[in-house]
Amino acid sequence: MDSTQHNLAASETMTLIGSDKVEGTAVYRPDGERVGSIERIMIDKLSGQTAYAVMSFGGFLGFGEDYYPLPWSLLNYDEALDGYVVDITEEQLRGAPHHASADDRSWEDRDWDSKVNDYYKVPPYVI
Repeated sequence: MDSTQHNLAASETMTLIGSDKVEGTAVYRPDGERVGSIERIMIDKLSGQTAYAVMSFGGFLGFGEDYYPLPWSLLNYDEALDGYVVDITEEQLRGAPHHASADDRSWEDRDWDSKVNDYYKVPPYVI
């Protein structure tokens, strides 16, 4: 395998990570309590910027989970935890915009990004 093929096959480098490696990664609070896991990441088609991560939360064995979009800017990777840390309380999370299904068609709401950014008080990812 030449170096080009090796680089294309890599799904993680020191500063980059492939989406397949992010999906399923645990999300924690700053105290180390596990909150949920990354279901998928959403990337803006035009700018290429990561808009948010969809975190699954609650449920049991994949049943009854809700899906919460978290602005990517709120997530910090913690090597010791091998997961992402987000500083939000359970009350904040329970009141956040979310869907009961990862395939819910209301994800296509054009104002969804604004609702999420406004709720978490973060600037839009596209400047």
